Amino acid sequence: MQQLMTVDNSTAPTMSSREIADLTGRRHDQVLRTARDLVAQGVTQSVETLYRHEQNGQQYPEHRLDRRDSMVLVARLSPEFTARVVDRWQELEQQVSNSYQLPDFNNPAAAARAWADQVEQNQQLALEHDRLTAEVSHLQAHFTDGMKITDFARTLNGVNCQQVQNRLAELGWIRRDGFGWRVNSQYRDRYLAERPRTWVHPVTEERQESKFPVLLKKGAVRLFQLYTGGQLPMKANWNGKYGHGSEVMQ
Repeated sequence: MQQLMTVDNSTAPTMSSREIADLTGRRHDQVLRTARDLVAQGVTQSVETLYRHEQNGQQYPEHRLDRRDSMVLVARLSPEFTARVVDRWQELEQQVSNSYQLPDFNNPAAAARAWADQVEQNQQLALEHDRLTAEVSHLQAHFTDGMKITDFARTLNGVNCQQVQNRLAELGWIRRDGFGWRVNSQYRDRYLAERPRTWVHPVTEERQESKFPVLLKKGAVRLFQLYTGGQLPMKANWNGKYGHGSEVMQ
């Protein structure tokens, strides 16, 4: 079972969709599908992230939910298991309460640790501020609504543009459709939209109509977050720096 996780060093605990699957006795893929549907409907705002499987080392998607969104999800899945989730949230909140007690300032060692923790928290907040600033600057300079995924990926230093769509397929954003890609319903009009195009079939040489995915602004923001979080495929000769190619080479 997943342990307590805090976001951005705050005192707000979250619960994973895997833990909810354990509590309700449901398969995780069912819980994950329901969580995505609720987000797509605008009912909840849970965050999709990745976890590493302990046995095979592979990364798979999961959702992190706050108290309110986890209750909504469980109510949709299994109303009879709501009490278990309430009990688990009480445990999580108690853990947070215990972990953030004021230090004993009469104890120099405890006071020094508390001071060091505060400095580290401030540093993390500063880094987060810098990340968000870079995110906004990059989007303002390099994103236009309706941009192709690969075109936006080319503005990100080191990204393997040939593999980025395969990565988004693994995350469930898009799926293969013949020789192209289609947007999965839970991400359509949220992160991505579809545009029509006419193309010539490579075998029959017939002109055919198809659709292809383009990024919406929210999708570009999320793609940039995946990039800075090290979750996109990178080129073998990547120089290890995040940002726009021309900027990081200065």
